[in-house]
Amino acid sequence: MTTPPTSAPTFLHVADAVVYLNALPRDEVVAWAHQLDRAMLVKVLQSAELRRSVPLLRAIVQDGAADVLEGMDDDRLADRLARLPEADRDAALRLLQPATRASVQQLMDYPEDSAGRIMTTRFVQVPQDWSAGQALAYLRQPGHRHGTVYALYVADAEGRLRFVLSLRELVNADPEQPLAALWSGAAPITVHALADREDVTRLIRLYNFLALPVVDEAQRVIGIVTVDDVIDALMEEAQEDMNRFGGGEHMGAPYLETGFLAMVKKRGAWLALLFLGEMLTSSAMQHYELALEKAVVLAMFIPLIMSSGGNSGSQATSLLIRGLALGEVRLRDWWRVLGRELPTSLVLGAGLGAIGFARIVAWQHLGFYDYGEHYLLIAATIWASLVGIVCFGSSIGSMLPFVLQRLGLDPASASAPLVATLVDVLGLVIYFSVAAAVLGGALL
Repeated sequence: MTTPPTSAPTFLHVADAVVYLNALPRDEVVAWAHQLDRAMLVKVLQSAELRRSVPLLRAIVQDGAADVLEGMDDDRLADRLARLPEADRDAALRLLQPATRASVQQLMDYPEDSAGRIMTTRFVQVPQDWSAGQALAYLRQPGHRHGTVYALYVADAEGRLRFVLSLRELVNADPEQPLAALWSGAAPITVHALADREDVTRLIRLYNFLALPVVDEAQRVIGIVTVDDVIDALMEEAQEDMNRFGGGEHMGAPYLETGFLAMVKKRGAWLALLFLGEMLTSSAMQHYELALEKAVVLAMFIPLIMSSGGNSGSQATSLLIRGLALGEVRLRDWWRVLGRELPTSLVLGAGLGAIGFARIVAWQHLGFYDYGEHYLLIAATIWASLVGIVCFGSSIGSMLPFVLQRLGLDPASASAPLVATLVDVLGLVIYFSVAAAVLGGALL
């Protein structure tokens, strides 16, 4: 391994250290990290922005540095270990204390997109018969690993969650006041460990929480999801959705660190699928070959027609994917969406068609191009085709995310290239069908 020629710089902020390590070549990362003190190294590994966690953790495991692993939050450690090869992961787990190992293993056993996978098991739970002073004294005890304390979770004698008490309410309360007297009477908002993390995000956003308790079937708190965990999960999901929406798979690594074979594999499958779809476009054009021979001028407007339909479909898809992700639109609202898209796309298509109509007429009268004696019919064909294709593209683009979600797939898979390919094929059918109806007996 290459050793850096100079000592590691001093970092006042963890974020600065993470940015510095991310920019280093892979073979220098571990050597630089070895020059950080233990406390800083733990904080670096805790950062969600760190892209070099795998080589760092492998080096830590090889060094047997159990104190670094024990210093990390259980949820962050579980997330980091899940990215390691199985042999390194097992070696890391053997370094942990039994209690930490059991907690981390439990977190890794939850599904990847569940609340259990992103929750932390460090929270403060107190009995409901305590006073505010007792709870504050418990928080002040040295040596406790409370984690981030946004609230106290007050439980009954059986350990069931009764209510949630914010830290502000506790600090402002009379020390002699029973905790039960501070309860407003509202039932606690909770989520189960197997709930989708999108549901967790929606609840935290809806109720403006800093943390959300995760409970088991008996309503006992087993962890909490904090707002920073949600932000990290949202960023990761956004990256995955952007990859899919661009017509590919999630790379799972920074662009410059993605291997050649991985790049080909993750992009090639989508490109092959889209290419097969575009072959249907060629088949549609072959079907209308005679019409093209009779009116070659129609071929000039094929790119215009296809791009307009694809653009309108992509717009609608983008809006609906966002709406579904934020909970603004639900599956049962599909008919309302269609009812909005049809008149909207009708007006948009008519507007685009009017621009196309005006362009043909202007070019004919200004002498830029001679469309022949039937130029008004050609202009009318373009106008009517654009109305139909924009309506069709918007309808397909808005309904495809609903179909994918109904099938249990990610709506982001309704990528812009996929929608454009579908509209291209059927858009040609619409275009030539309109041309046959308008130009029949004239050019065709």
